[in-house]
Amino acid sequence: MNSLLKQFLIAVVLTSALHTADAAELIVSAAASLTNAFTALGRAYERDNPGTSIVLNFAGSGTLLQQIKRGAPVDVFASADEETMSRAQNKQLIIAPSRTDFAHNALVLIAPSFSKLRISSLDDLQSKKIRRIAISNPDSVPVGRYSRQVLEEAGLWDVLKPKYINTQHVRQSLDYVARGEVDVGFVYATDAGVMPETVRVLLKIPTATAVAYPIAIVADSRNQLEANRFIDFVKSLQGKTILQRYGFDTP
Repeated sequence: MNSLLKQFLIAVVLTSALHTADAAELIVSAAASLTNAFTALGRAYERDNPGTSIVLNFAGSGTLLQQIKRGAPVDVFASADEETMSRAQNKQLIIAPSRTDFAHNALVLIAPSFSKLRISSLDDLQSKKIRRIAISNPDSVPVGRYSRQVLEEAGLWDVLKPKYINTQHVRQSLDYVARGEVDVGFVYATDAGVMPETVRVLLKIPTATAVAYPIAIVADSRNQLEANRFIDFVKSLQGKTILQRYGFDTP
């Protein structure tokens, strides 16, 4: 069995064990940066819809896409960028008319809270004081892709390569910074807000492409009506309020 699919199935089994055996399950695969917000959304949806349990699977958007391609039983897919969702749509892995944007984010550079670093621009990353930079894999993780884009635009991508510590998703970058294992890291503003006591934002970085989050029903979903209701809930006033509580902007 493919390792990505095996990891997904293990995560689903462990999460499912926490729910009642007779509950209808809706499996939602969401980008790692949505962990806190979607955990809260799932609980709220379950309260409003007795008899339905939300099974959440979090990872980098590219990893989630690969799991869906390999047959993982997913009902709803929420990505951290348009590119990954477009790949899913081009491969007919989602129901295209159900695709909709539900949140926006921002790219930031963070350091451990105890760090004395002061940075006014990306050029400062060339300083000898900065030896390790956490950056998610740009080939499969949206935050890594946004990070690469801004560094390429600044003419720094190749220059800084010896300093990169690659991570599997944005929350791993966050953890590395929080533990002081790297000097700085690229994450989303919402991730920095998860650990305000252990990390601090050095720089908010404008991106050429808006950091938008699309959501859609997976084509092979066995519960498309419930999946559609969940997406409607995410975009409802109650859903927007929860997303905003965790730092996301909503359309």
